[in-house]
Amino acid sequence: MMKNIITAVLILSMFSFFSCNKDENDEYGPKDPICDDSRTPIVFIHGLLASGDTYANQFMRFSSNKYCENLMFAFDWNTLNQNADHETKLDLFIDEILDKTGADFVHLVGHSSGGNLSYSYLSDTQRALKVEKYVHIGSGERPGPAGANEEVPTMNIWSPDDKIVSSSNINGAENVVIPGKDHYEIATSFETFEAMFTFFNPDKTLETTGITPATKAAVSGKVVTLGENNPVNGATVSIYALNSNTGERTTEEPLFVINSQSDGKWGPVDLQPGIQHEFKVNTNIAGQRNFHYFRQGFERNNSLVYLRALPESGSILDLVLNDLPEDDNQSLLIVFLANQGLVYGRDNLKIDGYELATEEFADPDENVIALFLYDGNNNAQTDLTSQGLFGNFPFLESIDMYFQTQQKQFIECEFNNEILRVPNLKSESEGVVIVVFE
Repeated sequence: MMKNIITAVLILSMFSFFSCNKDENDEYGPKDPICDDSRTPIVFIHGLLASGDTYANQFMRFSSNKYCENLMFAFDWNTLNQNADHETKLDLFIDEILDKTGADFVHLVGHSSGGNLSYSYLSDTQRALKVEKYVHIGSGERPGPAGANEEVPTMNIWSPDDKIVSSSNINGAENVVIPGKDHYEIATSFETFEAMFTFFNPDKTLETTGITPATKAAVSGKVVTLGENNPVNGATVSIYALNSNTGERTTEEPLFVINSQSDGKWGPVDLQPGIQHEFKVNTNIAGQRNFHYFRQGFERNNSLVYLRALPESGSILDLVLNDLPEDDNQSLLIVFLANQGLVYGRDNLKIDGYELATEEFADPDENVIALFLYDGNNNAQTDLTSQGLFGNFPFLESIDMYFQTQQKQFIECEFNNEILRVPNLKSESEGVVIVVFE
């Protein structure tokens, strides 16, 4: 009898062991470690013409150091409308976070124009009580720490090589100077993450400044309009896996088809890490083209995958965007650098063999992160000349390049040895091609 009982216990133990393993694993392997839900929530505010995805890598670095993903938040705002009451919207956003998380206060991060908004927000004594610490990134000179009475502990992170915003040390703040970073890179670099983590967590050990690869990537984000960050409700997002060698879809049918909500949010969906993906966006707005986003493989959960549509008529960007072709005789290719500007002498960007990181197109003073490539003079050839009014805006550049559409082929895009191959879609009937380099 005892032998039978022992045998039964052993069998049950083995069953429990394998059952637990199945619960703790999925088809890609073990799940990520449990996060620390005692950390203070963090609110990140982006700068001019940007969106919450400025901080995608920083979110992943924090989560790689056991921050819970539901304790990190990106505040999206229309930086093209400086007259709006963004402070009130930010206050409501923070109140919702405090209510949702049960926290007594948040940590606040502001980059560039987001730093201006943060200082303005914290100038109100009652609002400042909701913020325990503030990080000011590449956002200019200030006489002292944030707060009406300079009462908010402030870290000031800046680079002498930031050519967009001139910064310096702030008296009374904890100053961190990081040479060699451009204006966008100062917000996205691992050195900035390390400084923020230490400032927010003086009693915690930093485990890594990198992004720890995971065995599964839960991916989500927003569909918003370029520059204005207006949410697009009811957009259809179709996701395809790609063959990285050819750029072709691996299946005719998408892996997922989902719709954006009223706040523009979509997902999450589980994607296999390391695989390149295409995100096809149909805004379902009359007169709007499709947008095809091509991205490198994801390393771990990413909740800040933003899919931008062109703003509707009446935007301040109309002066620039009206020049974009809707012409089935050519492709419209947009290259977006998600974590740095394009700098001559430091970077390489080749499109179908043409080097674009030149002195003309990659001036450090312009900090270009988005390049619009099309045949602006309709002469069916690549002239490599600057075009349109893009030069009137920071961070944007447009170059005359011709991508024929009479025969199907793939356009090879290479940025600092990373390669994405994308199809030469007809710019009117098939849509806009957007390449995102991390």
